[in-house]
Amino acid sequence: MPTKGRSFSMIQSESFLIGILHLIRLLSLYRDDDKRRGRPYVYPTTVILRCYIVRIWMRIPSNNCLHYYFSVDSTYSRKVMRACGLKMLPDRRTFDRRFKVLPIGDIISAMGRRFAAENLVDPDIVAVDSSLVTARGPMWHWNHIRKGIIPRPGIDTDARWGFARTKGWIFGYKMHMVSSTGKLVVPLSAEITPANIHDNLQYRELVGCLPETVRYVAGDLGYRDYKLHDYSRQRGIVLVCPIRRFRHTKKKRLELIRFYRSRKDQKIYRTRRVSIEPLFDCVKETFCVSVVPVRGFESVSSYLLACVFAYQVAVYYNCVTGSDRPRCVRYMLGN
Repeated sequence: MPTKGRSFSMIQSESFLIGILHLIRLLSLYRDDDKRRGRPYVYPTTVILRCYIVRIWMRIPSNNCLHYYFSVDSTYSRKVMRACGLKMLPDRRTFDRRFKVLPIGDIISAMGRRFAAENLVDPDIVAVDSSLVTARGPMWHWNHIRKGIIPRPGIDTDARWGFARTKGWIFGYKMHMVSSTGKLVVPLSAEITPANIHDNLQYRELVGCLPETVRYVAGDLGYRDYKLHDYSRQRGIVLVCPIRRFRHTKKKRLELIRFYRSRKDQKIYRTRRVSIEPLFDCVKETFCVSVVPVRGFESVSSYLLACVFAYQVAVYYNCVTGSDRPRCVRYMLGN
């Protein structure tokens, strides 16, 4: 395994959190573009990202509380600040502004490619799916949404209604994800949308940033779109999803139906049940995000994607430190 030859001596620390913060710095998953228009950032993106991971990891409820935590003069908080790369404490409004625009989706994809490049995951077969997350606050009913009426304060007006076969109608957001299959199941790419966005509309963004070694993508009925099969074929990928046969089905579609019903394709499709489907529950339960704790699309997107990235980097931390059970992340929280 290539990671064993690397030098990760700095991540051996007194707590999992500090070790993971050091690991994020060593991985160099994102670099600020020097040609970016506007005033350069005072605090690099990787520094702000590590601060956000502290909030996620320690379940700090707000940016105000995170700012207060860093301002407390204690030995451990000073160590956490140094591990984040902070030489001075940013303003609380800096957290508010920067947390909403963090490119966490790109960082998740870069981390997924690292898992594949180091042969930590199966680079051949991946699974794609989505899961609904309930919005914070009261529900906004359809008749009020159509009329533009906000009947009470605290409603997240960016959330929408979505339907899941197992849970019914949910008012909130949708987490789209591609995961590896096989022995080690981790997220490889992720996106957040309102709950009413169909799965097939996010397929290109999710698959477009996958490693070139991917050959099969297993998806459910939500990805039954012939245009997605064409897009996958252009990338050298086979989309494996249920396809129905109709009376006037075209010849190309019949070929896809025959392939889906083959023994090999059925075996690939069944990998979803033991990979991405339980992975959603694992991420939600680990970071307690069955109900998202923030409001507004930008805040919700950053928060949920930060949870996905925190899970990724925790699993990677366990891999490079030689843990026998790298996916056991929940026991690491609060350290």
